[in-house]
Amino acid sequence: MYRLLPLILVFLSLNSFAQEKRLVDHVNPFIGTDGPGNTYPGATVPFGMVQLSPDIGIPGWDRIAGYFYQDSIISGFSHMHLSGTGAGDLYDILVMPVNSRFNKRIKENNFKPFSKFDHQQEEASPGYYSVELLDYGITAELTATRRTGIHRYTFPEDKNTTIHVDLGYSLNWDRPTETYFNVVNDSVIEGYRKSTGWAKDQRVYFVMNFSKPFKAFDLFQNEQRTGNPVEGANTRVEVHYSTQSNEQIVIKTGFSTAGIEGAYESLEVEAPHFNFNSYQKAAAEIWESELQKIKIETPDENQKAVFYTMMYHSMLAPTLLSDPSGNYKAPNHQIENSEGFDRYDTFSLWDTFRAAHPLYTIIQQEKVPHFINSLLAHYKETGLLPVWSMQGNETNMMLGYHAVPVVVDAYFKGFNFDADLAYEACKTSAMANDRSIDVYRDYGYVPAGDENEDWSVSKTLEYAYDDWCIAMFAKDLGKTEDYNYFLERSKSWKNLYDQETSFFRPKDREGKFITPFLPKEYTRFFSESNAWQYFWFVPQDIKGLNKATGGREYFTQKLDSMFSLHPTADDELPIFSTGMIGQYAHGNEPSHHVAYLYNYTDKPSEGQKLIRQILNTQYRNEPNGHCGNEDCGQMSSWFIFSSMGFYPVNPAQGIYELGSPLFEEAVIKLPHGKEFTIRAKDFDKDKVFVKAVKLNGKKLNRTYITHSEITTGGLLEFFMSAKPEDKDFKVSQVPKTNKIYR
Repeated sequence: MYRLLPLILVFLSLNSFAQEKRLVDHVNPFIGTDGPGNTYPGATVPFGMVQLSPDIGIPGWDRIAGYFYQDSIISGFSHMHLSGTGAGDLYDILVMPVNSRFNKRIKENNFKPFSKFDHQQEEASPGYYSVELLDYGITAELTATRRTGIHRYTFPEDKNTTIHVDLGYSLNWDRPTETYFNVVNDSVIEGYRKSTGWAKDQRVYFVMNFSKPFKAFDLFQNEQRTGNPVEGANTRVEVHYSTQSNEQIVIKTGFSTAGIEGAYESLEVEAPHFNFNSYQKAAAEIWESELQKIKIETPDENQKAVFYTMMYHSMLAPTLLSDPSGNYKAPNHQIENSEGFDRYDTFSLWDTFRAAHPLYTIIQQEKVPHFINSLLAHYKETGLLPVWSMQGNETNMMLGYHAVPVVVDAYFKGFNFDADLAYEACKTSAMANDRSIDVYRDYGYVPAGDENEDWSVSKTLEYAYDDWCIAMFAKDLGKTEDYNYFLERSKSWKNLYDQETSFFRPKDREGKFITPFLPKEYTRFFSESNAWQYFWFVPQDIKGLNKATGGREYFTQKLDSMFSLHPTADDELPIFSTGMIGQYAHGNEPSHHVAYLYNYTDKPSEGQKLIRQILNTQYRNEPNGHCGNEDCGQMSSWFIFSSMGFYPVNPAQGIYELGSPLFEEAVIKLPHGKEFTIRAKDFDKDKVFVKAVKLNGKKLNRTYITHSEITTGGLLEFFMSAKPEDKDFKVSQVPKTNKIYR
């Protein structure tokens, strides 16, 4: 559990005996709550529906997750939050306890109740959050199950204690459209909150059960007292108590996206009693079990904290959408049922297809079929695979049809789902007539337009990659005609390559390159990036990109320039260009695989050096410890993979390029009692280079391992060196078959 003290972070063990900490004790949920990380510190369980966390109550980019470490007030605790995104949605069902000690209101948080707080009196650990509301003398504690949020408030003596439950509360992009309260009796409140924002049709049904009957209540609509029940866009309830010193009241809230009946069921199944400590312990045990899937050996406590916090962050999305009966609000605006699987959503696919979903195929093997079936359910409900889905909605945020590589990767790795339906979904999504896919098919590239987020170059490159994935899928299913068609489409990246500048450039409909063109400029033709950062996104044909660049020597020189061409003082860098090393931006996803491309040169040692530099400088055990948005598990998954010594450059190929391990040993616990051990021999923090690699005692002269080599179990040994050692490694040559997975 973390308690934050001035200037330093101090580990507090949950066990008073002198013994090894549990892995949950290494997790610091405050990492990413300052700076650009946009994470929240509140209580949740792995992939849970509920993210019960404090809200500052003041809007802004820095408070996208509801909380910003630099702030000093709390306006309540809402039950749903996004982890590390740029989307200001959710913040559903705000709860705030108050009393007669303080009644100040300020315009900045829309005159809602608030209290000052101090990080010295704030704690967080997996499944638990606590803070002192200083103006009221109230201690707030939070924990969660998969579909319920549990609060415990410890009050001082006060005859005018009140707990506010606010459905009209909103922040950033979120706006309630219809809310409802029904006070069932003196201990139970039920209702719903429907809202719009980035996701247009969000529905949350809830039942709130209080451990102590309230003596009275007041219902409000648009801040006017009204009768019970109440319906409107802006409603709230105040429940009133007279409390004794140190009296505790527990509130448990069950949720469903389908209806109030499902919310009651969530309470009955997951939270039948009011024993807060029991729920907290159960949440911690669930997290401990998940974190035990990878055990690392390092004497560096800060590195251990970062690693296990990244493990924690990797499991905050996707989030559960279906209730205990399998019912959920679907993107077709109907109530559907997920028979035989748990329905998940919050698929930030432009980010997570790169490393988070490949990581799940190793350490979340039991959940992957649920994730894939959720993607296929979205297809059956809308006619397309999701682009960026949330709370039973398609937001169409970002670009690509990146559910495709997630599905294709899972197919080749042998996960069980309807392959024919999956192929149909992939092909149909690639043949859609929206998001410029139709003109991409017609021209062989996306022509440049005038809109602010044109993204024409990025769309072309990302569509081409997804097409390669479909081609591989078609080939394995014996669909030769489709294979040839999509394989040809996967070469569309060549249509925007400019030999003169050696960059991908936007073209108009006449096939002319757009001018002027400066590769380091951030223009509307590239998604959250520039031409330098998107140059490397041809993971399906790195050999072809190498050749187009002029061969290995020029390809190497260009990589060198990528990491050495630093921004100048007068360069205008957008908010997402963070974690910069030259033109490399680790704070945003398009750059994430680039350091590993040195494996396709004669200098893999350059990649090893850079990977270790990124690991050591872009992640820290402090609130401002993320160099960019966490992005629903992608930023953390990069760290997990890279710290173990490998990374999926092509996320749908079943191959992991080797890098430079950060730890002396890491052991991956696999199903059926298998283990895959990564061991760094002659380990030293200054030995960042790899002079040799052995797999199960046999020397590897290639720069990658395969998925099946990991999941079979075994031993991967890196022999470390203080100086570059490239002579024993062949330039990475990917196998020609896509059946390397099995």
